[in-house]
Amino acid sequence: QVQLEESGGGLVQAGGSLRLSCAASGRTFSFLGMGWFRQAPGKEREFVATISWSGGLTDYADSVKGRFTISRDNAKNTGYLQMNSLKPEDTAVYYCASGQSGAMTTRLSDYDYWGQGTQVTVSS
Repeated sequence: QVQLEESGGGLVQAGGSLRLSCAASGRTFSFLGMGWFRQAPGKEREFVATISWSGGLTDYADSVKGRFTISRDNAKNTGYLQMNSLKPEDTAVYYCASGQSGAMTTRLSDYDYWGQGTQVTVSS
């Protein structure tokens, strides 16, 4: 069993930045793939970013490319999402997730463990 806990969300003006963290417990984070997803009110959960267990491979949703950066520190069992140039449409609850396979994947069904989410609100 892996527990994930997101932090770092909050209220920010458009154009601002936030850094989300995802702390893992229960086992080492080193060999787990991980990703970030978000869900806005009335919408389905959508892919944001993913990173392989080694950190060597990353992928992003088109809507966040060039603005968001996913990273991980396996020694700290923590993943990160740096969010720059935030837009009102980025407003959502952000979830981190990990996959037992260690793969980099955009598919919800490939993830085994989920955090409870952290709210990000971007005002115009």
